Parts: sequence; C-alpha cells; structure tokens
Amino acid sequence: MSDHRWEPGETVVERFLRPDGSIGQHHPLRVVSDDGRVLFGWLPVDTPIVGSRLADGRSMREAPLEERFRVPRVPVADTWRGTSTLRMIPEGQWSSVWWFFEPDGTFRDWYVNLEVPLGRTATGPDRIDGVLDVVVTPGAGWRWDDEDEAEEALAVGRLTREQLDRLRAEGERIGALADAGAFPFDGTHTDFRPDPSWPVPALPAALL
Repeated sequence: MSDHRWEPGETVVERFLRPDGSIGQHHPLRVVSDDGRVLFGWLPVDTPIVGSRLADGRSMREAPLEERFRVPRVPVADTWRGTSTLRMIPEGQWSSVWWFFEPDGTFRDWYVNLEVPLGRTATGPDRIDGVLDVVVTPGAGWRWDDEDEAEEALAVGRLTREQLDRLRAEGERIGALADAGAFPFDGTHTDFRPDPSWPVPALPAALL
C-alpha cells in the first residue's frame, strides 16, 4: 500500500523515467479509482502531454532501429493522438494494462506496457518503459510488440539483461491470462465511459 493515494476526478501525472534518472514522457491521467495499490486513470484522445523526440528533430519511428537508443532525446510538447486509454497501474508490478478506445468510445484492444515500477510520488506513478510490450486483441489472442526495439535497447545498455528477462516473464504471465480470458481480459471495463463532467486532464504549468 502506497503512502500516496488519489481521489476520483483528481489529475495525476504518470512519468516515464530513463535508467539515468532523467524524465522522458509525462502523461496526465484523470483518476478513476485508486486504493493505494492499483490506480485506474483515464487519458482521453487529444490530451496535451510531454512527449520526446530525438535531439535532431526526428521521432523515434522516423529513425532507423540502430539509432533509436543512441541519439539523445529531448522533451517536446505533444498531444496524445488516435485513441483514449484507460490505464490500470498496479504498484510493484512490471506492467500496466491499457484499454484502447476509439474516439467514438468503441473498445479496440488491450495494450500491455511492460515497465519497471519505481513507486509513487505526490504527483503520480513513476515507471521506466520496458520497450517490450504485449498486444491483446479480442478474439485473436496476444502477441509481442517491439521485440526488435527491446533487443536494441539491451545492446546499448538502455535495459539490462536481468530487466529484459523479468519483463519477458511478465509478458508471458500476461499472455497466460489473455489465453485464459481471465481478468483483465475478460471484458471488464470494455464498456467504460468517463464522467462527462471531466475536463481533459491538464499538465502542471511548469511542464508546458
């Protein structure tokens, strides 16, 4: 149980730290529920975020694989595009589960962000993005995502072998839940709708 707990409707900022301690992306989330152990947060489409780009101006996807973890990155003002996400972020667990919704509210699929948990601060949860991810598609099972990036991150020291092994084990655990149709892949929250009175979550002014 964390010392930091948040009430429904509050805004927290999920921070993705890098192994050197610098902060990469900041994602503001509207708190749906929090018991001090599992946080559910909502990030609607078109929410302003702090993203990151390569220092030469390219996005990660615009760079060849061998450059994505070698060229320095810089923070940039950005927007969460394409989908809205409901996120389940459990304390101490090496993954968070994201329910992806189309702009009209239709549930699309689950994205499991494999992560190194770093606990909570007064402003929100801190994680290290594990690069390797899992996608679970309703009726079609699960698959790994970004395996090539994970191996490159390992090669340049962005992740350690021990971390990647644990992240992969977490992915296998998640995959077994998906195969069994067990929570969180049992249809729970696929009909989620945010409180219509909630404004888009905002980043603190210092981050804008």
